[in-house]
Amino acid sequence: PELAAETTGHRCLMADSATLISVAASSLTVVAYILALWAYRRSGWGLLLPVLTGAATVVVVLVVTNTPYGTYREGASLLSWLAGPATVALAFPLYRQWSRLRGIWWPVAGALLAGSATAVVSAIVIAWLLGGDWALMMSLAPKSATMPVAMPVAERMGGAAPLSAVAVALTGIAAAVLASGLFSLLGVRSEMVRGFALGAAAHAIGTARAFQIGETAMGSAALAMGLNAIATSVLVPLIAVLL
Repeated sequence: PELAAETTGHRCLMADSATLISVAASSLTVVAYILALWAYRRSGWGLLLPVLTGAATVVVVLVVTNTPYGTYREGASLLSWLAGPATVALAFPLYRQWSRLRGIWWPVAGALLAGSATAVVSAIVIAWLLGGDWALMMSLAPKSATMPVAMPVAERMGGAAPLSAVAVALTGIAAAVLASGLFSLLGVRSEMVRGFALGAAAHAIGTARAFQIGETAMGSAALAMGLNAIATSVLVPLIAVLL
C-alpha cells in the first residue's frame, strides 16, 4: 500500500508538473506575440515583424531561464496543434475568391512552376557554392514549402528535419520583412499577384502577411501555399535525381 501510494503521488506530481509547463510555455508564447504585435503596430517598422520579434523574445527567455527547447516545445504542443485548424481555415478566403481564381489557371500554373523550381534550385546551388554537403542542400531545398511538408521531404532525401524547419522559418520571416520593399521596387500593385508571391515563397508566414494586404491577397496566398507544398514534394526528389 505504501508503494502504491508513493507511485500514485509521483504520477500526480508529474501530471501537475506537465500541466504547469504547458501553461507556462503557452503563456510565454502568447504574451511574447502580443507584445511583439503591439510594438509592430506602434512603430510600423517592418523589421519588428511579430513572428520575428516574438520568436526572439521566447528564445531570450529560454536562454535566461536555462530552459531546454524540448521542454518548451512539449509544453507548447497545444499551440502547435492549433496550427492545423488555422491552416485549414485558410480555405475560407480561398473559397470567396474562387470565382476569380478559376479563370486564370494557366498563369497560376506557370507562376507556380517557376516559383517552386527557382526556390528549390537556388537553395541547392547557393549551398553547393558555399561548400555545403548533400545533407545541407537537401535540408534547404524545400525551404519555401510549409513546415509539415518541408521536414519529411528533407528527411526522405537525406537532409535534417530540424535544420529544414529553421530554414523554413527564416525564409518566411525574410520574405515577410522584405516583401513590401520588393513589391514597390518592382512596381507590383496587384493584390492577387502580391498574395500569390507571398504564399508561394513564404508559406504560412507569407500568407499571414498577405492578410494585411487584403482579402484578395489572402485568397491567392492560401492557394499558392497549398499548391507549392504539392509542387515542392514532387520537385525536390526529381531535381535531386537529376543532380
